Amino acid sequence: MLQNNFSKSLKVLMLGDIVGSPGVNILQNYLSAIKKSMSLDLVIANAENAAGGSGLTPSIFKKLKAAGVDLFTLGDHIYKKTEIINTLITENCICKPANYPSSSPGRTFAFTNTMDGITVAVVSLMGRTFMRPVDCPFSAVEKLIPEVNKITNVIIVDIHAEATSDKYLMGHFLKGKVSAVLGTHTHVQTADEQILGDGTAFICDLGMTGPYDSVLGRSIEPVTATTISFLPNQFLVASGDVRMSGVILEIDSATGKTQSINRIQFFDKHLNEQFNGTEEKKTVLQHL
Repeated sequence: MLQNNFSKSLKVLMLGDIVGSPGVNILQNYLSAIKKSMSLDLVIANAENAAGGSGLTPSIFKKLKAAGVDLFTLGDHIYKKTEIINTLITENCICKPANYPSSSPGRTFAFTNTMDGITVAVVSLMGRTFMRPVDCPFSAVEKLIPEVNKITNVIIVDIHAEATSDKYLMGHFLKGKVSAVLGTHTHVQTADEQILGDGTAFICDLGMTGPYDSVLGRSIEPVTATTISFLPNQFLVASGDVRMSGVILEIDSATGKTQSINRIQFFDKHLNEQFNGTEEKKTVLQHL
């Protein structure tokens, strides 16, 4: 296993699924200031719902990079906006699910260097329960980890899955082999953050970066109407109560082992007070 040249405690923020323009906007407005105020070394985000609630476009990818996102994971909506394909092929900082077919466009893992020159990699995996059939994520990641270890031992895995059991099983399967196994896809943040053992952090779901006055980011009324009547409606992205959700990891760069995991939610209205309000209001950046 490759080890970084010196030991440093890396502070990494990973955000759950970015949903539509509300999720993009909160990052554009505040992420840079959060990175500075919290001394973050790196930000990772799942961006598969960033473009209108489904998929990612090159222009939104560029906006998120400019806002301060360093590494990107995706999921089952990866190809909903086909114009992203060239970005998937040419950029090192974004990857497809590693258990997608080898013929599908995109890298099997993404990587970047911090300002201190420490390489960090992310791997995205798709679950198979109640989801589109894909290759076995366990076999795929088992083959991939030795390849990633050639460039770094700081590896964060995004398990994009429906079933809680799939996520927990992946966490235990990779215990001691990666820095963290972090769940995405359900848009509902769970309260089970932990170090599974041997330095591997885990949470079942990071939650959503987007509008919480919603049904998983979509406007409540059309979802309700379709559920009751079976008549089709357009499920537009909602707009109220926008938040960032995720975790902050502290990782030993020399060993790749995570020392701590803390769950966070940052509210748009509080961030506005934090960075635009009076001094007495500046108390927002607290862990849950």
